[in-house]
Parts: sequence; C-alpha cells; structure tokens
Amino acid sequence: MEVEDDDNTAAASAWPSSSRRSHLIQFLLHASMRLDLRPIVKYAALTFFAGRFLPALPRKMGFCGARSGRVVRSWLLEPLRDSNLELFALVAVWIASKIHNQKPMSVKSLKALGDRIIADQHFMCRDFASAELVFLEVVEHNIGFSSICFIYLEELLMHFREISKIGELLDLDVCMEILDILYETEDTSLLFNSPCSLAASTLVAAYAISVPKQTWEFPILPWVRFATSYDEEEIMKIVLTILLHVLKLDGIEEKGKGRFDARCLS
Repeated sequence: MEVEDDDNTAAASAWPSSSRRSHLIQFLLHASMRLDLRPIVKYAALTFFAGRFLPALPRKMGFCGARSGRVVRSWLLEPLRDSNLELFALVAVWIASKIHNQKPMSVKSLKALGDRIIADQHFMCRDFASAELVFLEVVEHNIGFSSICFIYLEELLMHFREISKIGELLDLDVCMEILDILYETEDTSLLFNSPCSLAASTLVAAYAISVPKQTWEFPILPWVRFATSYDEEEIMKIVLTILLHVLKLDGIEEKGKGRFDARCLS
C-alpha cells in the first residue's frame, strides 16, 4: 500500500503537465480578452484557477493516497478531459466576476463563449452551476482576494505616481504583460506564491523595460524597499529572473538599447 501511495503522489506531482497547464492558462487569458474583463477580474480568475484549483485537484481526486483527505466526486472530474478543465477556467472567471463586478457576468454569456472556444463538448447552463459547486469544493471555498498580486501592484504604482512624475512613464499594460507571461510558464508561476514581493519586483522590471534609460533618475529599488519592507537584494533577484525570462521570450521589447545594468536602478 505504501508503494501505491508513493506512485500516486508521484503522479500528482507531475500533474498537470507543463504543456497542459500552459494550454489552460492561455485558454483563460484568451477568454479574458474575448470577454474584455477588468484586470482585477482577470487576475482573480487566474489566482483561483492556476493558483488554487489546479494545484489542489490531484489531492481532491485522491491521487495522494491517505493524504488526500475527502475526495471530490463528479462526472466533471471522471474522466478529466481538457474540455472539462476549460469549463472550470470559465467558472473561475464567473466566480471572480461575482466578487469584483457590480453586475456579475451572466452564465448565458459564459456559455455562449464556451460554445465558441471549448472544443469537443458543449456545456449547458446547468453544467456551469454544477462546475461552480465542484470548483468551490476543490478549493475548499478559498476565494479570498487579499493575496492577489495585481492588487498589490496597482497600489504600488498608484503610490509611485503620487511621489514622482516618472511614474506616469510606467505603463500598467507592461506590468500586466509581465504577469501574463509569468503565469504561462510553470517555473515562474511559482513567484505568485509571494504576491507582494512579486508585485514589487514586477514594478521594478516594468520600470526597466518601459521607462527610457535617459530618465532613470528615480531610485526605484530603495523606494520599493521602503514601501514594501522587502530586502533590496531579494527584490533584485526576482527582477533579474523576470527580465531574463520576459525578454528572452520576446513578449515585451526593451525600450532603449545597451546592456542592462541593475545598479542603475539603485
């Protein structure tokens, strides 16, 4: 029995595969664009789906043996098809819209989108309701939003713009592009486990990318350290990870030529 538990645990740690996870995140990002979601709704949905639902799913499906606890049973999980996971991604959007929109998104609008972008299967409105119950059970009703990186990032950017005109040169869209790219890759998605430090690091990385080097007069790193109480060296490590990853993927082009020197940010 112990060997079986070990095998199940190994299977759980390898699920979902990087390619499958990347597909699901891209699906959610595409759905967010099609629905023209507000940023907070989009990133709340990503937090609920990528940060909570997917990691909890192997355990809730009983893949972790005795450590699984109460197993969730549903036809939406047995078998677990890509189309079902895409349905859960839309459900994450639905839940996020209920929390952050004064007028929540209707299930009919989500169904209409699902009919267009979910391959192989058409879901009924009642399926969305069933999927919502399963989703909440898997995440153990953990749909709090105080630990969403975008919230910290937006607050930091607002404070930055209050104290420096250079803040107006810092593009929120660049910040969001960075977050999207980090979410898409499994390795860098782990950075979202520390949302506040990631928000601070994303702000610095976006500053390095979108603010012309000729105007790098503001001591962004010391200010971020003051505003967040995070160690400057720790922030710089995350910033370099972000820049190496984002610029390598050509997701965002660096404005200005020349070699990047982290000392310019101090």
